[in-house]
Amino acid sequence: MSVKSAINKEVFIPHDEKMLVAVQVKRRTKKKIPFLATGGQGDYMTFICVSVTNKKPSCVSLTKVKQFQGSSAFAKRSQWTIDQLRQVNGIDSNKDCPEFDLTFDNAFDQWVACTAGEKCTFIQILHHTCQRYSPARKPDFVNCQSKLLGGNSILHSAADSVTSAVQKASQALNERGERLGRAEERTADMMNSAEQFSVTAQKLAMKHKC
Repeated sequence: MSVKSAINKEVFIPHDEKMLVAVQVKRRTKKKIPFLATGGQGDYMTFICVSVTNKKPSCVSLTKVKQFQGSSAFAKRSQWTIDQLRQVNGIDSNKDCPEFDLTFDNAFDQWVACTAGEKCTFIQILHHTCQRYSPARKPDFVNCQSKLLGGNSILHSAADSVTSAVQKASQALNERGERLGRAEERTADMMNSAEQFSVTAQKLAMKHKC
């Protein structure tokens, strides 16, 4: 099981939620934490996750999840509703880069993803989710490549691929049906010819007997 599947199973499914996307991140700038607040837990991995409740009306959340070194468990640290998200900053609208910022009502974080590809996928799905579940006040997406916000997103591409596959399958079935139809017509013609030959042969046999 992948790490992201494990997060979904352990953190979100028990609360009747499903995780839409997760990105592993590190802070671009170190956050000042009081000595007593560290708890001596050592190194950890951080994930920013987008999830939606299964029950209607749907509620979308962004959650910070951590996994500490030496532990297989995941800990939910901070959580915001999508309505608290004010801005998503992609940092550079001209090229792929792993950096991005998230601004909430009461928080601001500067992140760097493991890869530019993971960050792009995260922003694409987050943007699509905001368009779907935030009809009133949507967050601003700034310094993001147009391909991440337009119709050529991963979700649209996946939908187009499925549609194309269905159309090809339908066309193949139609062509197969046409071939079967032609084969049935040829079979019927052969049966008619055989029947006519049989009748003619019977008439000839009767004539010779007479």
